[in-house]
Amino acid sequence: MKALLITLLSIGLLFSGCSIARKLKEEKAIYQSETLSVLRIAPDVYQHITYLQTNDFGKVPCNGMIVVSGKEAVVFDTPADSVASIELINWVERELRSRIVAVIPTHFHGDCLGGLKEFHDKGIASYANNLTIALAKENKMPVPQHGFDRAIELKVGATKVSATFFGEGHTRDNVVGYFADQNIMFGGCLIKEVGAGKGFLGDANVHDWSATVQKVKQQYPDVKIVIPGHGETGGTKLLDYTIQLFQPPRLFPL
Repeated sequence: MKALLITLLSIGLLFSGCSIARKLKEEKAIYQSETLSVLRIAPDVYQHITYLQTNDFGKVPCNGMIVVSGKEAVVFDTPADSVASIELINWVERELRSRIVAVIPTHFHGDCLGGLKEFHDKGIASYANNLTIALAKENKMPVPQHGFDRAIELKVGATKVSATFFGEGHTRDNVVGYFADQNIMFGGCLIKEVGAGKGFLGDANVHDWSATVQKVKQQYPDVKIVIPGHGETGGTKLLDYTIQLFQPPRLFPL
């Protein structure tokens, strides 16, 4: 009975937290439809949210990032499907009056490159880790056009964005996006929102995950905003939470 009460209280707190988070999202949302939401999280930086239907987790909200400068934009992760991808491209062109010059999928799963064809059809170049390209081909997913080994830096208007591979975690190929001008990180599915479970581990390296995020944290000590692949945006607490979540168990001598 006590265990049941604790469970019910936990569920209540969870839904309360979800309601607060939903309210905050609604307040920050500058565009919202059934398939796409866009939040302005900083000057010239936006978070896009679309939805992926999964067998194990139901309808999952998926995050991406848009950086805009000088009427140009770079998108990190495509929306989860074709319809939302077309909607996002049209929104950037119409509302931000900007041309998308590049899209960067942060790993090979559908929530990162499911809408890649629509970007290619519009003549938008795509860039990804070479391992992402190989895994996309192997898994018969849309294939990014241009590859890099460890890191890439792309010009967007008068500024630059980067994507860097720090090691394995959620997948063997996951990279992290960064906008240094405003110290904003797109962690993708390598980074978990605070309170999240471990999620899908079918392609994960749980042994290296924590150490990989430690490297990310060391590389970007001044990061102010962190966008995870799913869930709520926050600060460095997301990095600390992910490190702790996947920390290998300590072994003590007998």
